[in-house]
Amino acid sequence: MLDATDSAILRRWQAEPDLQVTELALEMGLSQSVLSRRIDRMRENGVLKGVQGVIDWSALGYGVEVSLRFTLDKGEPRALDLFVAAAREVPEVTEIQTFLGRVDVRLAVIARDLAHWRQLYGERILTLPHISEIEALLHVAQVKTDAVLPL
Repeated sequence: MLDATDSAILRRWQAEPDLQVTELALEMGLSQSVLSRRIDRMRENGVLKGVQGVIDWSALGYGVEVSLRFTLDKGEPRALDLFVAAAREVPEVTEIQTFLGRVDVRLAVIARDLAHWRQLYGERILTLPHISEIEALLHVAQVKTDAVLPL
């Protein structure tokens, strides 16, 4: 799917995502139009899903991050769909993951402080449908968030 040039483009882009297309093309020894066609092809093939900004939530006043693991009530056939739909409506939920196994869903949740967390937990999290079991893990430190692939 990827040739050596595509892999080199992705490696360089991962290392410096703010790099301008003109600079990247120059470093790769490609014209801007050739580089753009390669990037477009990788997007069309689903290799590149988009470009996103990474936000430091704490810089915006969100000092608490909690990871919640849920086991859902298996008696309701649509429990997972209903739970996920409701969780999407909570603005402080920044990530939703589903799993196979004992844990069905993991939510990443941010809050301004512990008082905000307690309010959010009581009013929004505990009212999500079909919860059988819940475990809250308060984030202490982010040790690694590197999403760079070894291309």
